[in-house]
Amino acid sequence: MSKSKLTIENIRHAAEVLREVARKTDMIFAPKLSTNAQVWLKTENLQVTGSFKVRGAYYKISKLTAEELGRGVIACSAGNHAQGVALGAQRRKARAVICMPDIAPIAKIEATKSYGAEVRLVPGTYDDASAYAEKLCREEGMTFVHPFDDPDVIAGQGTLGLEILEQLPDVEAVLVPIGGGGLISGVAYAIKHLKPDCKVYGVQAAEAPSMKRSIEAQDKLTLSTANTFADGIAVKHPGDLTFELVNRYVDGIVTVSEDEIAAAVLFLIEQRKLVCEGAGAVSVAAMVYDKVPGLHGKKVCCLLSGGNIDVNILSRVIYRGLLASGRRTSLKLSLPDKPGQLAIVAGIVSKCGGNVINVSYGPSGVDTALASCVLNLELETRDFTQIGEIHGALEAAGYHLLRE
Repeated sequence: MSKSKLTIENIRHAAEVLREVARKTDMIFAPKLSTNAQVWLKTENLQVTGSFKVRGAYYKISKLTAEELGRGVIACSAGNHAQGVALGAQRRKARAVICMPDIAPIAKIEATKSYGAEVRLVPGTYDDASAYAEKLCREEGMTFVHPFDDPDVIAGQGTLGLEILEQLPDVEAVLVPIGGGGLISGVAYAIKHLKPDCKVYGVQAAEAPSMKRSIEAQDKLTLSTANTFADGIAVKHPGDLTFELVNRYVDGIVTVSEDEIAAAVLFLIEQRKLVCEGAGAVSVAAMVYDKVPGLHGKKVCCLLSGGNIDVNILSRVIYRGLLASGRRTSLKLSLPDKPGQLAIVAGIVSKCGGNVINVSYGPSGVDTALASCVLNLELETRDFTQIGEIHGALEAAGYHLLRE
Protein backbone atom coordinates (compact mmCIF):
# COMPACT_ATOMS: atom_id res chain seq x y z
CA MET A 1 0.00 0.00 0.00
CA SER A 2 1.77 3.13 -1.19
CA LYS A 3 0.87 6.72 -0.44
CA SER A 4 1.82 7.51 -4.06
CA LYS A 5 -1.63 6.21 -4.96
CA LEU A 6 -3.14 9.17 -3.13
CA THR A 7 -3.12 12.23 -5.36
CA ILE A 8 -5.11 15.44 -5.71
CA GLU A 9 -6.37 14.06 -9.02
CA ASN A 10 -7.75 11.00 -7.21
CA ILE A 11 -9.45 13.19 -4.64
CA ARG A 12 -11.02 15.29 -7.38
CA HIS A 13 -12.16 12.12 -9.14
CA ALA A 14 -13.68 10.93 -5.88
CA ALA A 15 -15.61 14.20 -5.66
CA GLU A 16 -17.11 13.52 -9.09
CA VAL A 17 -18.09 9.96 -8.19
CA LEU A 18 -19.61 11.04 -4.87
CA ARG A 19 -21.98 13.52 -6.50
CA GLU A 20 -24.39 10.64 -7.05
CA VAL A 21 -24.67 9.78 -3.37
CA ALA A 22 -23.08 12.31 -0.97
CA ARG A 23 -24.29 15.82 -0.34
CA LYS A 24 -22.12 18.91 0.00
CA THR A 25 -22.80 19.60 3.66
CA ASP A 26 -23.32 23.13 4.95
CA MET A 27 -20.61 25.34 6.40
CA ILE A 28 -22.25 27.16 9.33
CA PHE A 29 -20.86 30.21 11.13
CA ALA A 30 -20.86 29.68 14.92
CA PRO A 31 -20.21 33.07 16.57
CA LYS A 32 -20.89 31.86 20.12
CA LEU A 33 -18.36 29.05 19.98
CA SER A 34 -15.35 31.27 20.64
CA THR A 35 -14.73 34.87 21.67
CA ASN A 36 -11.18 34.69 20.34
CA ALA A 37 -11.64 33.26 16.84
CA GLN A 38 -14.12 33.17 13.97
CA VAL A 39 -15.40 29.61 13.86
CA TRP A 40 -17.35 27.72 11.20
CA LEU A 41 -18.78 24.23 11.46
CA LYS A 42 -18.54 21.75 8.57
CA THR A 43 -21.67 19.69 9.20
CA GLU A 44 -20.88 16.12 8.15
CA ASN A 45 -23.24 15.01 10.91
CA LEU A 46 -25.94 15.90 8.35
CA GLN A 47 -24.36 13.75 5.62
CA VAL A 48 -26.09 10.76 4.03
CA THR A 49 -25.85 7.93 6.62
CA GLY A 50 -25.11 10.60 9.24
CA SER A 51 -21.34 10.59 8.82
CA PHE A 52 -18.43 11.51 6.52
CA LYS A 53 -17.61 7.79 6.23
CA VAL A 54 -19.88 7.31 3.23
CA ARG A 55 -17.39 9.33 1.17
CA GLY A 56 -14.45 6.94 1.53
CA ALA A 57 -16.46 3.74 1.65
CA TYR A 58 -18.57 4.54 -1.41
CA TYR A 59 -15.58 5.69 -3.46
CA LYS A 60 -13.62 2.55 -2.58
CA ILE A 61 -16.49 0.28 -3.59
CA SER A 62 -17.00 2.26 -6.82
CA LYS A 63 -13.48 1.22 -7.86
CA LEU A 64 -13.87 -2.51 -7.20
CA THR A 65 -13.95 -4.85 -10.17
CA ALA A 66 -16.89 -7.11 -10.95
CA GLU A 67 -14.79 -10.06 -9.73
CA GLU A 68 -14.04 -8.33 -6.40
CA LEU A 69 -17.71 -7.41 -5.96
CA GLY A 70 -18.76 -10.95 -6.83
CA ARG A 71 -16.81 -12.29 -3.85
CA GLY A 72 -18.73 -9.94 -1.58
CA VAL A 73 -17.32 -7.13 0.53
CA ILE A 74 -16.43 -7.27 4.21
CA ALA A 75 -15.57 -4.46 6.61
CA CYS A 76 -15.04 -3.72 10.28
CA SER A 77 -16.56 -0.66 11.84
CA ALA A 78 -17.82 0.98 15.02
CA GLY A 79 -20.87 1.89 12.96
CA ASN A 80 -20.33 4.79 10.56
CA HIS A 81 -18.03 3.09 8.05
CA ALA A 82 -20.42 0.15 8.24
CA GLN A 83 -23.27 2.21 6.87
CA GLY A 84 -21.14 3.64 4.06
CA VAL A 85 -19.98 0.19 2.99
CA ALA A 86 -23.51 -1.20 3.25
CA LEU A 87 -24.89 1.61 1.10
CA GLY A 88 -22.13 1.23 -1.50
CA ALA A 89 -22.62 -2.53 -1.68
CA GLN A 90 -26.38 -2.11 -1.97
CA ARG A 91 -25.95 0.31 -4.89
CA ARG A 92 -23.64 -2.15 -6.68
CA LYS A 93 -25.72 -5.20 -5.75
CA ALA A 94 -22.95 -6.90 -3.79
CA ARG A 95 -23.15 -8.94 -0.59
CA ALA A 96 -21.85 -7.03 2.45
CA VAL A 97 -20.74 -8.45 5.79
CA ILE A 98 -19.94 -5.94 8.51
CA CYS A 99 -18.10 -6.88 11.70
CA MET A 100 -18.92 -4.52 14.55
CA PRO A 101 -17.90 -4.47 18.24
CA ASP A 102 -20.77 -5.63 20.40
CA ILE A 103 -20.61 -2.30 22.25
CA ALA A 104 -21.58 -0.42 19.09
CA PRO A 105 -24.70 1.74 19.50
CA ILE A 106 -27.92 -0.04 18.58
CA ALA A 107 -28.85 2.81 16.24
CA LYS A 108 -25.71 2.20 14.15
CA ILE A 109 -26.28 -1.56 14.07
CA GLU A 110 -29.88 -1.23 12.92
CA ALA A 111 -29.03 1.47 10.37
CA THR A 112 -26.38 -0.81 8.86
CA LYS A 113 -28.87 -3.66 8.60
CA SER A 114 -31.35 -1.32 6.91
CA TYR A 115 -29.02 -1.08 3.89
CA GLY A 116 -29.11 -4.85 3.48
CA ALA A 117 -25.80 -5.75 5.12
CA GLU A 118 -25.21 -8.78 7.31
CA VAL A 119 -23.92 -7.65 10.72
CA ARG A 120 -21.59 -9.81 12.84
CA LEU A 121 -21.20 -8.54 16.42
CA VAL A 122 -17.78 -9.21 17.92
CA PRO A 123 -17.06 -9.06 21.68
CA GLY A 124 -14.67 -6.23 22.57
CA THR A 125 -13.57 -3.08 20.78
CA TYR A 126 -13.13 -1.92 17.17
CA ASP A 127 -9.72 -3.61 17.04
CA ASP A 128 -11.26 -6.95 18.02
CA ALA A 129 -13.87 -6.55 15.27
CA SER A 130 -11.08 -5.69 12.83
CA ALA A 131 -9.13 -8.85 13.65
CA TYR A 132 -12.25 -10.98 13.23
CA ALA A 133 -13.10 -9.32 9.89
CA GLU A 134 -9.61 -10.00 8.55
CA LYS A 135 -9.87 -13.64 9.65
CA LEU A 136 -13.27 -13.99 7.97
CA CYS A 137 -11.93 -12.31 4.85
CA ARG A 138 -9.15 -14.90 4.54
CA GLU A 139 -11.49 -17.81 5.22
CA GLU A 140 -14.26 -16.78 2.81
CA GLY A 141 -12.22 -14.94 0.19
CA MET A 142 -14.23 -11.72 0.44
CA THR A 143 -12.99 -8.27 -0.57
CA PHE A 144 -11.89 -6.23 2.45
CA VAL A 145 -12.85 -2.54 2.64
CA HIS A 146 -10.64 -0.99 5.30
CA PRO A 147 -12.20 1.89 7.27
CA PHE A 148 -9.14 4.16 7.07
CA ASP A 149 -5.86 2.60 5.93
CA ASP A 150 -6.56 2.58 2.19
CA PRO A 151 -5.62 5.23 -0.41
CA ASP A 152 -9.04 5.13 -2.11
CA VAL A 153 -10.87 5.48 1.20
CA ILE A 154 -8.58 8.36 2.13
CA ALA A 155 -9.19 9.99 -1.25
CA GLY A 156 -12.92 9.86 -0.60
CA GLN A 157 -12.47 11.49 2.80
CA GLY A 158 -10.19 14.06 1.16
CA THR A 159 -13.15 15.45 -0.76
CA LEU A 160 -14.02 17.20 2.49
CA GLY A 161 -10.80 19.18 2.18
CA LEU A 162 -11.86 20.36 -1.27
CA GLU A 163 -15.27 21.40 0.03
CA ILE A 164 -13.84 23.26 3.01
CA LEU A 165 -11.55 25.32 0.74
CA GLU A 166 -14.40 25.97 -1.68
CA GLN A 167 -16.83 27.08 1.03
CA LEU A 168 -14.32 28.96 3.19
CA PRO A 169 -11.43 29.98 0.90
CA ASP A 170 -9.70 32.13 3.54
CA VAL A 171 -9.76 29.45 6.25
CA GLU A 172 -6.62 29.55 8.37
CA ALA A 173 -7.00 26.41 10.48
CA VAL A 174 -9.05 23.22 10.37
CA LEU A 175 -9.75 20.98 13.38
CA VAL A 176 -10.42 17.34 12.51
CA PRO A 177 -11.35 14.32 14.67
CA ILE A 178 -8.88 11.41 14.60
CA GLY A 179 -9.57 7.73 15.17
CA GLY A 180 -7.58 5.59 12.76
CA GLY A 181 -6.59 8.69 10.81
CA GLY A 182 -8.34 8.26 7.45
CA LEU A 183 -10.36 11.47 7.65
CA ILE A 184 -7.55 13.77 8.71
CA SER A 185 -5.15 12.13 6.25
CA GLY A 186 -7.41 12.95 3.30
CA VAL A 187 -8.37 16.42 4.55
CA ALA A 188 -4.78 17.39 5.40
CA TYR A 189 -3.43 16.03 2.10
CA ALA A 190 -5.93 18.07 0.09
CA ILE A 191 -5.55 21.26 2.10
CA LYS A 192 -1.76 21.20 2.31
CA HIS A 193 -1.48 20.70 -1.47
CA LEU A 194 -3.94 23.47 -2.32
CA LYS A 195 -3.45 25.92 0.58
CA PRO A 196 -0.16 25.06 2.32
CA ASP A 197 -0.36 27.93 4.84
CA CYS A 198 -3.61 26.60 6.33
CA LYS A 199 -3.00 24.71 9.57
CA VAL A 200 -4.56 21.29 10.13
CA TYR A 201 -4.92 19.98 13.68
CA GLY A 202 -6.17 16.60 14.84
CA VAL A 203 -8.30 16.00 17.93
CA GLN A 204 -8.49 12.70 19.80
CA ALA A 205 -10.34 11.52 22.88
CA ALA A 206 -7.95 11.54 25.85
CA GLU A 207 -9.00 7.94 26.55
CA ALA A 208 -7.99 6.79 23.04
CA PRO A 209 -4.95 8.83 21.90
CA SER A 210 -3.32 6.19 19.71
CA MET A 211 -2.28 8.53 16.87
CA LYS A 212 -1.03 11.27 19.19
CA ARG A 213 1.15 8.90 21.17
CA SER A 214 2.40 7.22 18.00
CA ILE A 215 3.41 10.52 16.42
CA GLU A 216 5.15 11.60 19.63
CA ALA A 217 7.05 8.30 19.75
CA GLN A 218 7.60 8.27 15.97
CA ASP A 219 6.46 4.67 16.05
CA LYS A 220 3.03 3.09 15.64
CA LEU A 221 1.90 2.16 19.15
CA THR A 222 -0.99 0.01 20.35
CA LEU A 223 -3.05 1.17 23.32
CA SER A 224 -4.11 -1.36 25.93
CA THR A 225 -7.57 0.23 26.11
CA ALA A 226 -9.67 2.76 24.21
CA ASN A 227 -12.46 3.45 26.67
CA THR A 228 -14.39 6.48 25.40
CA PHE A 229 -18.05 7.15 24.63
CA ALA A 230 -16.75 8.69 21.38
CA ASP A 231 -16.92 5.20 19.86
CA GLY A 232 -16.27 6.41 16.32
CA ILE A 233 -12.67 7.31 17.23
CA ALA A 234 -11.99 4.55 19.79
CA VAL A 235 -9.08 3.01 17.86
CA LYS A 236 -6.16 1.38 19.66
CA HIS A 237 -3.67 1.34 16.76
CA PRO A 238 -3.22 3.83 13.88
CA GLY A 239 -2.98 2.73 10.26
CA ASP A 240 0.33 2.37 8.45
CA LEU A 241 -0.57 4.73 5.64
CA THR A 242 -2.46 7.17 7.85
CA PHE A 243 0.48 7.35 10.27
CA GLU A 244 2.75 8.41 7.40
CA LEU A 245 0.30 11.01 6.13
CA VAL A 246 -0.48 12.48 9.54
CA ASN A 247 3.23 12.64 10.35
CA ARG A 248 3.86 14.58 7.17
CA TYR A 249 0.85 16.86 6.77
CA VAL A 250 -0.76 17.46 10.18
CA ASP A 251 0.45 20.40 12.29
CA GLY A 252 -0.41 18.97 15.69
CA ILE A 253 -2.70 16.69 17.68
CA VAL A 254 -4.52 17.54 20.92
CA THR A 255 -6.80 15.53 23.20
CA VAL A 256 -10.08 16.30 24.95
CA SER A 257 -11.61 14.65 28.02
CA GLU A 258 -14.91 12.80 28.25
CA ASP A 259 -16.44 15.75 30.12
CA GLU A 260 -15.22 18.20 27.49
CA ILE A 261 -16.67 16.07 24.69
CA ALA A 262 -20.02 15.84 26.51
CA ALA A 263 -20.05 19.62 27.00
CA ALA A 264 -19.40 20.09 23.27
CA VAL A 265 -22.30 17.77 22.37
CA LEU A 266 -24.52 19.86 24.66
CA PHE A 267 -23.25 23.13 23.19
CA LEU A 268 -24.04 22.01 19.65
CA ILE A 269 -27.57 20.96 20.62
CA GLU A 270 -28.36 24.16 22.50
CA GLN A 271 -26.54 26.78 20.48
CA ARG A 272 -26.58 25.39 16.92
CA LYS A 273 -29.51 22.91 17.05
CA LEU A 274 -27.16 20.19 15.79
CA VAL A 275 -26.97 16.63 17.10
CA CYS A 276 -23.47 15.15 17.07
CA GLU A 277 -22.06 11.92 18.37
CA GLY A 278 -19.07 12.11 20.69
CA ALA A 279 -16.53 11.53 17.92
CA GLY A 280 -18.18 14.19 15.81
CA ALA A 281 -17.96 16.84 18.53
CA VAL A 282 -14.30 16.54 19.57
CA SER A 283 -13.22 19.36 17.25
CA VAL A 284 -15.70 21.68 18.96
CA ALA A 285 -14.51 20.51 22.38
CA ALA A 286 -10.95 21.44 21.41
CA MET A 287 -12.12 24.88 20.35
CA VAL A 288 -14.35 25.57 23.36
CA TYR A 289 -11.64 24.52 25.82
CA ASP A 290 -8.86 26.36 23.93
CA LYS A 291 -6.76 23.25 23.35
CA VAL A 292 -5.00 24.47 20.22
CA PRO A 293 -2.58 27.39 20.65
CA GLY A 294 -2.30 30.17 18.12
CA LEU A 295 -5.93 30.32 16.92
CA HIS A 296 -6.81 33.72 18.40
CA GLY A 297 -8.11 36.00 15.65
CA LYS A 298 -8.04 33.19 13.08
CA LYS A 299 -10.73 31.82 10.78
CA VAL A 300 -11.22 28.26 11.95
CA CYS A 301 -13.26 25.33 10.62
CA CYS A 302 -14.34 22.63 13.07
CA LEU A 303 -15.27 19.44 11.25
CA LEU A 304 -18.31 17.69 12.75
CA SER A 305 -17.64 14.16 11.54
CA GLY A 306 -20.87 12.39 12.49
CA GLY A 307 -24.25 12.55 14.18
CA ASN A 308 -25.09 8.91 14.86
CA ILE A 309 -25.40 9.06 18.62
CA ASP A 310 -27.45 6.39 20.39
CA VAL A 311 -30.53 8.03 21.91
CA ASN A 312 -30.20 5.63 24.84
CA ILE A 313 -27.03 7.41 25.99
CA LEU A 314 -27.86 10.91 24.75
CA SER A 315 -29.56 11.89 28.00
CA ARG A 316 -26.51 10.73 29.97
CA VAL A 317 -24.19 12.66 27.68
CA ILE A 318 -26.32 15.80 28.07
CA TYR A 319 -26.30 15.44 31.86
CA ARG A 320 -22.52 14.95 31.84
CA GLY A 321 -22.26 18.04 29.66
CA LEU A 322 -24.36 20.06 32.11
CA LEU A 323 -22.03 19.05 34.95
CA ALA A 324 -18.91 19.77 32.89
CA SER A 325 -20.10 23.27 31.97
CA GLY A 326 -21.32 24.25 35.44
CA ARG A 327 -24.98 24.05 34.50
CA ARG A 328 -25.76 21.41 37.13
CA THR A 329 -24.18 20.85 40.51
CA SER A 330 -24.76 18.94 43.73
CA LEU A 331 -24.36 20.35 47.23
CA LYS A 332 -24.07 18.46 50.47
CA LEU A 333 -24.28 20.48 53.67
CA SER A 334 -24.74 20.01 57.36
CA LEU A 335 -27.48 22.05 59.04
CA PRO A 336 -29.33 22.13 62.37
CA ASP A 337 -32.13 19.58 62.54
CA LYS A 338 -34.94 22.04 63.19
CA PRO A 339 -37.88 23.52 61.21
CA GLY A 340 -37.30 26.20 58.57
CA GLN A 341 -33.71 25.34 57.62
CA LEU A 342 -34.58 24.08 54.14
CA ALA A 343 -36.50 27.30 53.43
CA ILE A 344 -33.50 29.39 54.50
CA VAL A 345 -31.08 27.40 52.35
CA ALA A 346 -33.45 27.49 49.35
CA GLY A 347 -33.79 31.25 49.81
CA ILE A 348 -30.03 31.74 49.72
CA VAL A 349 -29.75 29.62 46.57
CA SER A 350 -32.62 31.52 44.95
CA LYS A 351 -31.11 34.91 45.82
CA CYS A 352 -27.93 33.86 44.04
CA GLY A 353 -29.99 32.91 40.95
CA GLY A 354 -29.77 29.12 41.34
CA ASN A 355 -32.69 26.73 41.04
CA VAL A 356 -33.23 23.75 43.36
CA ILE A 357 -34.40 20.74 41.33
CA ASN A 358 -33.92 17.87 43.78
CA VAL A 359 -33.74 17.56 47.58
CA SER A 360 -32.94 14.72 49.95
CA TYR A 361 -32.25 14.51 53.68
CA GLY A 362 -30.03 12.15 55.57
CA PRO A 363 -29.01 11.61 59.18
CA SER A 364 -25.87 13.17 60.59
CA GLY A 365 -22.62 11.29 60.11
CA VAL A 366 -19.61 10.71 62.30
CA ASP A 367 -18.06 14.00 61.14
CA THR A 368 -21.14 16.17 61.90
CA ALA A 369 -22.93 17.26 65.08
CA LEU A 370 -25.39 14.77 66.56
CA ALA A 371 -28.23 17.34 66.51
CA SER A 372 -27.73 18.06 62.83
CA CYS A 373 -28.80 16.51 59.56
CA VAL A 374 -27.29 16.27 56.09
CA LEU A 375 -29.03 18.01 53.21
CA ASN A 376 -28.33 17.00 49.61
CA LEU A 377 -29.33 19.47 46.91
CA GLU A 378 -29.17 19.21 43.13
CA LEU A 379 -29.10 22.64 41.55
CA GLU A 380 -29.58 24.13 38.11
CA THR A 381 -26.98 26.86 37.68
CA ARG A 382 -25.60 29.24 35.09
CA ASP A 383 -21.86 28.45 35.31
CA PHE A 384 -19.03 27.69 37.70
CA THR A 385 -18.83 31.32 38.80
CA GLN A 386 -22.41 31.17 40.03
CA ILE A 387 -21.71 27.87 41.81
CA GLY A 388 -18.87 29.59 43.65
CA GLU A 389 -21.19 32.46 44.61
CA ILE A 390 -23.73 29.99 46.05
CA HIS A 391 -21.02 28.21 48.04
CA GLY A 392 -19.81 31.52 49.41
CA ALA A 393 -23.28 32.73 50.37
CA LEU A 394 -24.10 29.50 52.21
CA GLU A 395 -20.84 29.54 54.13
CA ALA A 396 -21.32 33.23 55.00
CA ALA A 397 -24.72 32.30 56.45
CA GLY A 398 -23.01 29.77 58.75
CA TYR A 399 -23.68 26.56 56.84
CA HIS A 400 -20.98 23.91 56.56
CA LEU A 401 -20.45 22.43 53.09
CA LEU A 402 -19.46 18.77 53.18
CA ARG A 403 -17.00 17.45 50.63
CA GLU A 404 -17.54 14.08 49.01
